[in-house]
Amino acid sequence: MKRRNFLLTSALSVAGYGVMSEAFKPAFQKVAPGKRIGIIGLDTSHSEVFSKLIHAGGEQMRGYRVVAAYPHGSRDIPSALKMKPDIIKAVQSLGVEIVDSIDELLTKVDVVLLESNDGRPHLEQALPVFKAGKRIFIDKPIAATFSDAQAIFKASEQYNTPVFTSSALRFDEHVQKVVSGSVGQVLGADVYTPAELEKSHMDLAWYAIHGVEMLFTVMGPGCKSVTRTYTEGADLVTGLWHDGRIGTVRGIRKGAANIAGTAFGEKGIAPLGPFSSYEPLVKQIINFFETGQPPVQPKETLEIFSFIAAADESRKKSGKPVLLQKV
Repeated sequence: MKRRNFLLTSALSVAGYGVMSEAFKPAFQKVAPGKRIGIIGLDTSHSEVFSKLIHAGGEQMRGYRVVAAYPHGSRDIPSALKMKPDIIKAVQSLGVEIVDSIDELLTKVDVVLLESNDGRPHLEQALPVFKAGKRIFIDKPIAATFSDAQAIFKASEQYNTPVFTSSALRFDEHVQKVVSGSVGQVLGADVYTPAELEKSHMDLAWYAIHGVEMLFTVMGPGCKSVTRTYTEGADLVTGLWHDGRIGTVRGIRKGAANIAGTAFGEKGIAPLGPFSSYEPLVKQIINFFETGQPPVQPKETLEIFSFIAAADESRKKSGKPVLLQKV
């Protein structure tokens, strides 16, 4: 499944929300103090889909509304630039004000969704948000490199401003059942995911991060080393955990693809995925905005990026095992 087709399928999964009149009421209507959401980056379908879900979600969204957006994010990624004009129009149709700078955005909003499709500008775009003390969700990938991911969390700590980042797959219904103990202790897991590459990002950070995050959600942190077998059409990445458990990610670039997998537990075997909706993630974002408590700790996200960096290094070393950097 190609990236844009997956995004389109995802958007259609909330089409029912889009036709509800509530979603199209002007966003600049009176919004309770602390509930105004701003978006940075209108070059991904997530900006449109998240806005529709928030505006149409009723009581579940606790009065939050997207009121303003700064459209610029990716500078040189063709797929993002192609998508951008239509996303701007779609978000404007929801009554969202388009502003000329992040500084202007921060005068109009209380919390921020950083949605720029490109992970490279995330650090630069997040810094003024941290300095302003406004809670921020940063969409995947949080950064293009491990070092930038570290810098983002360091800035969050420096300015005492909470940050949350996650793939929607972490909150998939089947994944969460396993996390809740449906198969007992997870002894291993195999996942598969589309794995298109973007030369400006670590290989698995660009799109296969969905599968990597699903793997870590059920396995937990503690991966020791990574071995990667790479071909033009596929990857097979094997992680060895400190306690001897094994988890794998199959990255697919040729043929049919989806995001799903299998968890192997003490009491049973259970499916993971496939992706069905962004709604569970959006609910988590709203809860984060409300409480300031991210459901994913920085250390786990950094281990995910250390895993991705080790996979790149293993590819360079023709599949030899590479130890994860400490986080």
